Amino acid sequence: MESQFYNLSQDEAVRILNSQRSGLTESEARARLAQYGPNELKRQKKTPPALVFFKQFLSPLIYVLLAAATISLVLKHFIDAGVIFGVLLLNAAIGFIQETRAETAMEALMQMAAPRARVRRNGKVKLFPSKEIVPGDIFLLETGDKVPADARLMEESNLKVNEASLTGESVPVDKHTKSISGELPVAERKNMVYMGTVVTYGKAAAMTVSTGMSTEIGKIATAIQTVKPERTPLQKSIARLSRYIIIAVLSVVSAMIAVGLIRELDWLEIFLVAVAASASAIPEGLPAVVTVVLAIGMQIMARHNAIIRKLAAVETLGSATVICSDKTGTLTLNQMTVRRLYVDGQFIDVTGEGYHPEGKFHLNGQALHPDADHLLRLHLRIGALCNDALLSCEDDFCSIYGDPTEGALVVAAAKAGMNKESLEKTFPRLDEIPFQSEKQYMATLHPGDGGGRVVYVKGATERLLALSRYILKGSGPALMERTDFDDILQANASIAKEAMRVIATAYAELPADMEDLEDEHIRGNLVFVGLAGMEDPPREDAKEAIKLCQQAGIRVAMITGDHQATAESIARQLGLPPGKAVTGGELQAMSDEELSRQIEDISVFARIEPLHKLRIVDAFKKRGHIVAMTGDGVNDAPALKAANIGIAMGITGTDVAKEASDMVLADDNFASVVTAVDEGRAIFNRLRNVIFFLLSTNLGELLALIFAILFVGSAPLLAVQIIWVNLVTDTACGIPLGLEPKSGAELKQPPRHPRVGLIFPGLTIRIVFMATLMGVGVYTVFNWAQPRMDLDEARTLAFCSMVAFEWFRAFNARSDEHTVFKLGVFRNRWLIGSITLAISLQMAVIYVPFLQIAFRTAPLSIAEWGIVLLASGALFTIEEARKALFPRLFSLGKWQPL
Repeated sequence: MESQFYNLSQDEAVRILNSQRSGLTESEARARLAQYGPNELKRQKKTPPALVFFKQFLSPLIYVLLAAATISLVLKHFIDAGVIFGVLLLNAAIGFIQETRAETAMEALMQMAAPRARVRRNGKVKLFPSKEIVPGDIFLLETGDKVPADARLMEESNLKVNEASLTGESVPVDKHTKSISGELPVAERKNMVYMGTVVTYGKAAAMTVSTGMSTEIGKIATAIQTVKPERTPLQKSIARLSRYIIIAVLSVVSAMIAVGLIRELDWLEIFLVAVAASASAIPEGLPAVVTVVLAIGMQIMARHNAIIRKLAAVETLGSATVICSDKTGTLTLNQMTVRRLYVDGQFIDVTGEGYHPEGKFHLNGQALHPDADHLLRLHLRIGALCNDALLSCEDDFCSIYGDPTEGALVVAAAKAGMNKESLEKTFPRLDEIPFQSEKQYMATLHPGDGGGRVVYVKGATERLLALSRYILKGSGPALMERTDFDDILQANASIAKEAMRVIATAYAELPADMEDLEDEHIRGNLVFVGLAGMEDPPREDAKEAIKLCQQAGIRVAMITGDHQATAESIARQLGLPPGKAVTGGELQAMSDEELSRQIEDISVFARIEPLHKLRIVDAFKKRGHIVAMTGDGVNDAPALKAANIGIAMGITGTDVAKEASDMVLADDNFASVVTAVDEGRAIFNRLRNVIFFLLSTNLGELLALIFAILFVGSAPLLAVQIIWVNLVTDTACGIPLGLEPKSGAELKQPPRHPRVGLIFPGLTIRIVFMATLMGVGVYTVFNWAQPRMDLDEARTLAFCSMVAFEWFRAFNARSDEHTVFKLGVFRNRWLIGSITLAISLQMAVIYVPFLQIAFRTAPLSIAEWGIVLLASGALFTIEEARKALFPRLFSLGKWQPL
């Protein structure tokens, strides 16, 4: 197995793979290609577009609407049937467009593989497509190459590989060829290289041990394919609501048929009334309104740099109880930064974030100008010149070419006004001793200030101390005493304790005729200068975002591939709440049950491997949490897909992470997650308002119909009028309710319990209360009008009364606690405009001749309009008075289940 190759010597690996150091022969390679298959990731079979479209109709609510439309069609009620079918097709089209844009994670994974690689076959190096690489092949690597397959290193020269996208480790890994004992995570297999990772320094030859789906990336691809997406809380709420509506409709229709038969009405008339009752009970506009509200929410979030990829995920963040966040690049900048310097026995702090060459130096809390300290300038100069990294800044965006650790030293010098390019013109490199992991230092030769030569050295503190005879102090070089030695080690330990990586600098003056630099020229001759402590710093805005999460009752757990000490240090700097820190090894030893028991007490997960993240997400979900997972690397993709909502980084995020996610942060800013939570909660509140409006009005229509049939003997509205009310008036008022401005208190509320859906007991009581008032009101108007005018005019009066009730109800629905006057009557301008449009359309239906024929309406007088407004205005006044006197009367079960 590949996982054992790091335990083997090179010769053992060659023997097991039946290969040789000169590479495979062409015939052997062809045979193995036929045996193992291409070195590529398999595509997941896609759902045919036609099936995706028809899946949009797999909903109980849609079934009832289809039945009502079919019955209307059979009974030749073509307008009713056409309107319902039109709404269903529109809703299906919107869902189809959204779904066909998603589920392309495998295509992005395939782009991770290197397209071509240099392979040694028959003792000669040739360029081959990476998909033709087979186990036993030996390929060559150099700086900038993307590794084409998982492989055991056979030869290497100062090789460093950036494995952040696979392991989460922010610092490139120094590689070697020696065998390693024990069972180790991917991040610690120093003699292996993995598909999709990038060589940042050095050269190597490696023997392929795994290809295609057997590689580490392949395992992640398999995990993505096997993760089954879970329905979002909104989908569950809509499903429950659909079941309730179906039960209610069947019950009411059965009761109406029974009443009709008892009253000996014509069976066809009973059936038509039942269809009308079904039409009134089912909120035909609900699917369209909910879809539009979510789509608008997507646009609002996009303006705040949160790009939603799946409609139903818009509200999921609003109910999130846990955010599992990757550290590298998400909570931190993924840009190594020098934070602390040590020269001449003093610590100097350095400010600034990431690779931007802007920052200040502070000594004992006071600003220090670098020009005033020649020791500091020499320390920074050595770090910049004994260095192969380059800093590039364009349009306020800075990046590093080369090793991130070396890049941090270049940036630190630039903060002091010491540009590397300018320094190299003054002190050009004459020779060098490249960094080697065995030597633990790098040295470069330059012209000296006095015409001689100077060698600049950087490396591990202990190694440079062993090579140093002198120490640089304010008065100049001095013989290193034991106390100096101990002070440097103590300073090194102090910086390392803060989870920083420490680099030491030194120099030695050499004769002017020195041209070829050798190790013996510096051994025992170095003047020790100072230390530089660096880290991948936490984002400043992430600290504030975590505070807001705590205020909102949301827990943040940090997951990283970095070492435990580094992770705990970053957690403290970010202000994460205290909790246990667990390593990948400890996690591996836990059973699922034990992890589930301990998960609530763990704040930091360190040295985590890709598939561990799935277990972490699943453990939180088993505890009843709604889990959001943020990440940017390939290693995050399975957990992003498994979480209730996966959040990928837009700038530093890999394509794999983006395509596996539900949401992408365009600015890579953790603070945008909190903004999305805020908006998600607001969206859920808006949806509740929309649901209240639609269900209370539709139930009110149903009650008015029942009362009229029972006590008058005829329906107050025709089926086409009911459809008009439900689709035109409901939608015209419902969609603007989804645009209601935020109250500002969203993040001051605790997360909504996962078992609390759109409908809660208090809302149900409010719906029944308001629907009853509306049903009685419409019935009273119809009952009064029926003996005083012809049936069409009486129905027109009832029709307009019902529409007016809904105009006023839309204002009632803006909040269940605050009056419309406290919210601001004109604050929701979309609602004002939509109701104005709805009034215009209603006037057209009443007074335009051809519409009068289609809807069987009659023109109303001013006095009759007075009756309509008096009845509907009374109901509005009752509800607003209730809010002023008893604002929490209908809040039962709003946030927590009973």
